[in-house]
Amino acid sequence: MRTLDKSFSNFLLLVTVSVHVLCAGAIGVAALGSPEKPRQVKQPQSISDRSAGGPQEQTSLSYEEYRSRIEPIFLKNRQGNVRCYDCHSTLATRFRLQPFLPGDSSWTEKQSRQNFEVVSHLVNPQDPLKSRLLLHPLAQKAGGDPTHAGGKFWASQNDPEWQTITDWVRHGSAGLSPTHLASRSAAGALDSQFFKSKVQPIFLKERPGHARCYGCHSEYNRSFHLEKLSPGAANWTDEQSQRNFQNVLQHVVPGDPGSSALLVHPLAPEAGGDPFHSGGHQFQSQNDSDWLTIAEWVRGSRAGVGPDSSPKPLALIYVTNSAADTIDVIDSTTNKVVQVISGIELPHGIAFSPDGSRIYVSNESESVLDVVDRKSGEIQRKVPLSGRPNNLSITKDGRRVLVGIRTPEGAVDVIDAASLIRVKTIRVDSVHNVYVTLDSKYAVSGSLEGESATVIDLQTDQIAWRLKFDHPVRPMAFETNPDGSTHRIFVQLSNFHGFAVVDFEKHAEVARIKLPDESGGFGFAEGRVNTPSHGIGVAPDGKSLWVNSTLANAIFKYSLPDLKLVGYVALPEVHPLGHSPTGSVPEWITFTPDSKFVYVSNSGAASVTAIDARTLKTVAVIPVGEVPKRINTLVFR
Repeated sequence: MRTLDKSFSNFLLLVTVSVHVLCAGAIGVAALGSPEKPRQVKQPQSISDRSAGGPQEQTSLSYEEYRSRIEPIFLKNRQGNVRCYDCHSTLATRFRLQPFLPGDSSWTEKQSRQNFEVVSHLVNPQDPLKSRLLLHPLAQKAGGDPTHAGGKFWASQNDPEWQTITDWVRHGSAGLSPTHLASRSAAGALDSQFFKSKVQPIFLKERPGHARCYGCHSEYNRSFHLEKLSPGAANWTDEQSQRNFQNVLQHVVPGDPGSSALLVHPLAPEAGGDPFHSGGHQFQSQNDSDWLTIAEWVRGSRAGVGPDSSPKPLALIYVTNSAADTIDVIDSTTNKVVQVISGIELPHGIAFSPDGSRIYVSNESESVLDVVDRKSGEIQRKVPLSGRPNNLSITKDGRRVLVGIRTPEGAVDVIDAASLIRVKTIRVDSVHNVYVTLDSKYAVSGSLEGESATVIDLQTDQIAWRLKFDHPVRPMAFETNPDGSTHRIFVQLSNFHGFAVVDFEKHAEVARIKLPDESGGFGFAEGRVNTPSHGIGVAPDGKSLWVNSTLANAIFKYSLPDLKLVGYVALPEVHPLGHSPTGSVPEWITFTPDSKFVYVSNSGAASVTAIDARTLKTVAVIPVGEVPKRINTLVFR
């Protein structure tokens, strides 16, 4: 399951397009560089030629609207992380974009005007549907041309980008009312007060080991230009801030941080950024607090409104190191370990009190539930259990902690969180993992030895129903109905490279989903062939299911509720001295509360991988302790 190197993928695409262009060059090529059958190509009129044709030929194409709304589309990453710019700044096509100046990530004013002249030749203001710029990348079934070597990235004429260009071609700025123009322009989409109060200060910020953005970008020859501060001034005037705002608009795509040069250019390549930025990698991760602030602005947040009007949730990622006596705590905004809790040998499961003051850890070495003060990391109480514990869970109100007991005669121990006393032991098959459903009405335990899942009614503490499988039961994840009740359980099994789908209401397995066959051949050297898939989770927003694969050394993303495969992310490899690389043996999954980032514990690599859920790119690999497994997220609001 190896992904092609990004640069190699781009190279292949460029070679493909180059061959097409060379073959078609003698007879002319299509507007965006894609070959077509030999035919006579009528040279387009220049803007002045069209104007000379009389009033009916005049165009209202707006350069300002082009630069703020159309040109950023050419810099948007497409499938395979290839932009229109990547091909059309290097190949001899009629849609020829100016190459950036060294160190720049966008065009200068002069270059944009040259681009505008070229693009104007490829559109028909009187009939946008005859414009090559609009037809060539449009799917044929939606009315586009038969082929485009760069791909058909508009599936429909309802695509927002297609409609943006169409509006520009049809009306420019002349045919739009001031209100309509403001609502459709970048200046209207992005809030200047938010920019002034929260984004602009980042450009003056001193970062350890880095020069300030202002230091370089206040020079006159920078495409991303910031106004020079007045002598002795620590900040810009209102007038200067407005000019900064207008300039920065040229480097963002409203609503799409991942396609905005302002965010991508100074971002580290391993976090999804550009390969080189002459100002250095200001942001090591997309979890960087400043990067997130700019991204919120680009998405359309406004001063005093929306997510930024109240403190953002702080998410800490806790991972138990199962072959050690430590628990690592990762700050999701920096992807760095900020605390190490010591003194719990063989820690297994981990859960939190609703207020975040307590941490509950199932301790295999002493067969106790350790109650830990979050701030100090000190153990406050050891609650004796009925046997050696495995995983645990907690009710939504925080009143009861449920611990799975892994003994031949298995059980779920119930601990009262107020008294910290074990108040009940519910006998079930030997328990590996236990979960509380999101509505806290049921607990579900999974058994390896019993090859079963047992559902316990938490109102009566009695077994409600039990489902047998043909393989040992491993991790599970839960999908809810709109009212919060449980809809489906996704169950991983030993010796099956995938997961079973259980209908909660029917008490029955209704499907099995097998992960893709193409594997990287992992799992054999690691002795984990009988556990081909371990670790599964539903994102907090309920829109995706994530499934680890030991055999592929990867994590797969499925959309919900349709369970369609979206893609996958390769996980780190381990390179033993004198041996072939092995997989990282992924174990468990957790998420940030906004569902934007996924964390995977790599038990064979002593690390945790942080993944951007939208781009399917690794943003950080964080070293932790020995054999990290169970992983969970603590959210502060």
